[in-house]
Amino acid sequence: MIQAIVFLPLAGALIAGLLGRIIGHRTSEYITTGLLIVSALLSWVVFAGYWFAPETAEGAGHAEATKVFVLEWIHSGPLQLDWVLRVDTLTAVMLVVVNTVSSLVHIYSIGYMAEDPHRSRFFAYLSLFTFAMLMLVTADNFLQMFFGWEGVGLASYLLIGFWYKRPAASAAAMKAFIVNRVGDFGFALGIFAAWVVLGHLDFDGAFHAAEGLKDNLPVMNFLSWQFDAMTVVCLLLFMGAMGKSAQFLLHTWLPDAMEGPTPVSALIHAATMVTAGVFMVARLSPLFDLSATAMMVVMVIGGITAFFAATVGLVQNDIKRVIAYSTCSQLGYMFVALGAGAYSVGVFHLFTHAFFKALLFLGAGSVIHAMHHEQDMRNMGGLKDKIPLTYWMMIIGTLALTGVGIPGTPLGFAGFFSKDGIIEVAYAAGESTGYIIFWALVIAALFTSFYSWRLIHLTFHGKPRDAAHSHTAHPDPAHAAAETHHEPIDDDNTDHAHGHGHHGSAYDNAHESPPVMLVPLFVLAIGAVLAGVVFNDMFFGHTEHIEHFFAGSLVVPAELLDAAHHVPLWVKWSATVAMLLGFGAAWYMYMVDTKAPQRLAEQNPGLYKFLLNKWYFDELYDRIFVQPSLYVGNALWKGFDDWLVDKTITEGLGARVRDVTNRVVKLQSGYLYHYAFAMLIGIAALLTWAIAAGGLL
Repeated sequence: MIQAIVFLPLAGALIAGLLGRIIGHRTSEYITTGLLIVSALLSWVVFAGYWFAPETAEGAGHAEATKVFVLEWIHSGPLQLDWVLRVDTLTAVMLVVVNTVSSLVHIYSIGYMAEDPHRSRFFAYLSLFTFAMLMLVTADNFLQMFFGWEGVGLASYLLIGFWYKRPAASAAAMKAFIVNRVGDFGFALGIFAAWVVLGHLDFDGAFHAAEGLKDNLPVMNFLSWQFDAMTVVCLLLFMGAMGKSAQFLLHTWLPDAMEGPTPVSALIHAATMVTAGVFMVARLSPLFDLSATAMMVVMVIGGITAFFAATVGLVQNDIKRVIAYSTCSQLGYMFVALGAGAYSVGVFHLFTHAFFKALLFLGAGSVIHAMHHEQDMRNMGGLKDKIPLTYWMMIIGTLALTGVGIPGTPLGFAGFFSKDGIIEVAYAAGESTGYIIFWALVIAALFTSFYSWRLIHLTFHGKPRDAAHSHTAHPDPAHAAAETHHEPIDDDNTDHAHGHGHHGSAYDNAHESPPVMLVPLFVLAIGAVLAGVVFNDMFFGHTEHIEHFFAGSLVVPAELLDAAHHVPLWVKWSATVAMLLGFGAAWYMYMVDTKAPQRLAEQNPGLYKFLLNKWYFDELYDRIFVQPSLYVGNALWKGFDDWLVDKTITEGLGARVRDVTNRVVKLQSGYLYHYAFAMLIGIAALLTWAIAAGGLL
């Protein structure tokens, strides 16, 4: 069953990719989607085994992982690695997340990509992406994880650049690939360092070796410095997580990933690529737990990311980019929990986030579909009555994302339990850093509520603001200067499908999505409502329940979790108060006084531009890295290759040889008296030399 879960998506990818033109688009869609649904159902069967496992007094928290042998792999001296599928509670959680969301995205894509002439290729890429992620989460050693890690990177490149004839899509795919190479370089170095320090690349061996080093941590020497070896290993591994999970400094690829089709955004941002880093840190929790410095770095980077991305989301106008920055921010929350040591709480937010974030992205896709591929929220408005089912699904997703619930009760949406749990953990972590990060997360929660409800108001409430209704005032500044984004439906950049070319405005012709697109939304909405309350006890309940559920698949810090449950009452209510303040501010600025955003932007033009331009990170990196690289490249091209190699060495040397031969050729005149004269001159020169030499002697 485990092998079926992992390899059915690969089978679908190969069938659709290699035989798509033969069997047709419709058959490719049904085969890949059907195989993913089977894989998802089997994943829930595996998960149920851990969910309903009987609780026993002895052995709780020490269960052995199930290992399924696939094939022999690397046998070289002390390095003995086989291809083994490792399944424990942490893996089972990820199998459910990845396959459930991926199968629903496949179903949704049947409707969303209906007019695309290359959808067999699209479904092959989707299934390949899923397979790569499954290889990552079932890895039993570092190299196997690296294979899945790089496979996810490849698949993301293919999907983000799916409409490869669009320069923006190709550029976004390259950006994602290159930025991730930076993180992956650190990840590879971390694997090498783990081999040097621990002597093992299989997880069980590495964890056992790390356990033996607890009381005598090794030191690495570099030049005149000495570093704690486990800190070096963990920071290098976390560098890989920063790239894959779009953490601060390596986050710039994530918003541009929106250039891919909307189902791709849902898959990347909800269940696969961006969660890889979170999973990796949780899987390697026995190693990270040995380095307080590395844990602090993880926590600080997570807190900065949560705050930074939330501020940028406040002013974005592309509906998909708002949700993208929300993803970046929520990933920051997850890493705060991991850095504090509450790994189960970080995984809990990963689990709940997958449902409501996929719901929001697919809901946004339904809006884009209804508005004939318009993505700028300032050209929307008044869609509540046009697409009521999509509206209510987006409302449920927003309630889950913003964390609506009543503290101290089982009443709340999914995000309420997991996100508030992280905020409580940050406070319980204590010391100055924990308190600072706590407040950063609370402020981020306020901003999250504001931009989430801003999205709802701009898109669904008020009056329509598309081209045919342009006399309506725009409730957001800088509309005229903004670029309107459209999502094409094929590689030729034409928008002829779904009613393009019709008469009338996009709003007047807006329509609800077909059932094949709505059913996945309904299923995800169930998860967005129930995932928190149903699973809260296993991820953030009593310590003995968490230890029993995870059964040793990650570290469970009893003291920290107990402290998180006993934080002051005002801490428990802080996120809820922040959420209400954000909701109130969005309601006032976009429903009551719609001129307020413009006035605010005009009063603070520097701050507005700073946030609109995403803290100028793209411009900064362009100045620091891109332009110098281009300068060096041009210098090597024009200065070294063209001038030195081609003109000076190759062409120059050839020209000199040509000149010499041309002059020598002229000496061969063919006249006898010329040769006789040359011989006489030669004889005279020899005699002169002989006389002079004799005289000297």
